[in-house]
Amino acid sequence: MVIDTRICAQHPGCTDCIDACHKFHNVPHMPDKKHEIKWIWKTHFHNAFPYQAHEYDSEELHHRPFLVLCNHCERPPCVRVCPTQATFKREDGIVMMDMHRCIGCRFCMAACPYGARSFNWLDPRPYIKEPNPAYPTRMRGVVEKCIFCFDHLRDGELPLCVTSCKYGALTFGDLADPHSEVNKLLREHHSIRRKVMLGTGPSVFYII
Repeated sequence: MVIDTRICAQHPGCTDCIDACHKFHNVPHMPDKKHEIKWIWKTHFHNAFPYQAHEYDSEELHHRPFLVLCNHCERPPCVRVCPTQATFKREDGIVMMDMHRCIGCRFCMAACPYGARSFNWLDPRPYIKEPNPAYPTRMRGVVEKCIFCFDHLRDGELPLCVTSCKYGALTFGDLADPHSEVNKLLREHHSIRRKVMLGTGPSVFYII
């Protein structure tokens, strides 16, 4: 995935991608921040890229909203530590989360350097205003995260965050395909990734 943060900066109040994702996937709205469940959210530059800031960064960059989500790493540490294979990597590179296999040990949360996983400390169902019957709700004691809308990809569609962004800030595709739009964008623009020095190989790129 490629996220053009310049476009996001032009529409700082837009949350269409977040709203679409959370509504379809029955992500609960928890009033207490300690119990918050997030699949995709906004944060500041220093939170997203803590090791890449320096004193000559522009002031505007520091105030630009950055969308963050699971990075679907090439070498995901969450997969290595899961004792039940509740989290696993598909052949196409998507890092999946099977909530039915999850035993709530939270090893994956400890292993993920991006804070991309949330734990259901409470029963989330009472906090879902309009449940979507097309996607299963969860129960207390399991971890969840972004799954790059694998079911939409199966049906030949793009992830919801991409299709719901009316400004075109998010692009999704096959990086291995030299003719794909994501490949083209990365060849034409400077981009950065989160915490690349850790060797996880994050698959979400940010044009800045």
